[in-house]
Amino acid sequence: MKKCCLALLGCLLFVWLGCAGGGPKSDTLVIWHWMTDRHKVFEQLAKKYKDETGQEVIFELYAPSDVYSQKIIASAQARILPDIFGILDKKSVVASFIESGFVADLTSEFEKDNEAWKKDLFPKALAVNQFEEGNPYKIKPGIYGVPLDVTNIQMLYNKKLLQKAGVDRVPQTFAEFVDATQKLKRIGVAGLVSGWGEMWMVDCFASNYAFNILGEEKIMQTFQGKVAYTDPDWVAVFQMFAKLRDSGVLVEGVVTKANKYAEQDFALERAAFAFNGSWCVNVYQDMNPDLDYGVMLPPKMSDRNPMKIWGGAGSSFLVNNTSAHKQAAIDFLKWLTAKEQQVFLAEETKNLPSNRNALGSISKILAEFAGSMENTTHPTIWMYNEDSLVIEAFDKGIQSIIIGEKTPEEVAKDVQAVKERQLERAAKHAS
Repeated sequence: MKKCCLALLGCLLFVWLGCAGGGPKSDTLVIWHWMTDRHKVFEQLAKKYKDETGQEVIFELYAPSDVYSQKIIASAQARILPDIFGILDKKSVVASFIESGFVADLTSEFEKDNEAWKKDLFPKALAVNQFEEGNPYKIKPGIYGVPLDVTNIQMLYNKKLLQKAGVDRVPQTFAEFVDATQKLKRIGVAGLVSGWGEMWMVDCFASNYAFNILGEEKIMQTFQGKVAYTDPDWVAVFQMFAKLRDSGVLVEGVVTKANKYAEQDFALERAAFAFNGSWCVNVYQDMNPDLDYGVMLPPKMSDRNPMKIWGGAGSSFLVNNTSAHKQAAIDFLKWLTAKEQQVFLAEETKNLPSNRNALGSISKILAEFAGSMENTTHPTIWMYNEDSLVIEAFDKGIQSIIIGEKTPEEVAKDVQAVKERQLERAAKHAS
């Protein structure tokens, strides 16, 4: 029975990955992607490129993203990856693809012509695709991917609702933010909404305040096991969520709310503040074209360290190192990230362009997001990352604080207990 199942799985894999229908011509560039909202735009750009150069390009869409990721892994195992693709996973997975020889090192291409290509793109976007000297994956230092766009996650505020509540200044500090939400409550408007039913968004918001309260060095020491989660600074991060709860800042049910429903709350003016990414511009435009809102950094709690926000490359493409059309693939990506194409992509998809020279053509609200790119950071560029089980305990712990199940101090102890267990396991594995 087991052999039959494996045979059936092999047949299905062959059909899924195979070449039914004849496939593209041998000199055609094939690109796999997962971006359903951009497929028609990509096809328009492919036609434009063929008209200009004679090179045929085919974009093949595989969605949703988890299906795409499965296809990429299966195709790598079968060694039938396309000329250009992306990897929607942790940097460690990208490193494994590089180590297996599936990803081209593009460093020399970025260094050509006095680094012209490199200088055009946001450094923070390139950093997501870059491996530095001494990286923990032992990958040769270099740039291995091309950012198609950039993104960052900040807070949004409804200008009309703040004015109606008598809030005449966009909050800069946590105390000012809480005060503004109290004024909003008096006119029957909720404060902050976000998709905190999705734990990664809880993690992102908490990360902002961890950088503000602890600073990067102390966070990295925590990931290494040198600083405990029971440290007063980490407890202060957990206490911040208790303050949000006790002040009535958060919309009801925030810890069970998927981000798409949180986006509806803000777009339909049921909350005055939102925590969301730059992709929301396109979402809000569809939901409420007349929505008048602005972008702000999360209001700081401490003056000791700067507020850092998650951001960098939104989507990136990699070149298949085994492709027979490697140089043609690189040439196309240079064209795709040139100013003219980046302006077109930004206008059509309302995403931030990765080419800094295209910023002059984007909307005012996207420009506000772009203005904070220098404040961005992201786990994919950190020297150290936390264990996944510790992250899970951390995020679930914050959710338990918000609903009043546990105190910040209890959560700090729980997270540290998981951390110590994982450190012990790692030590045993190493020995």
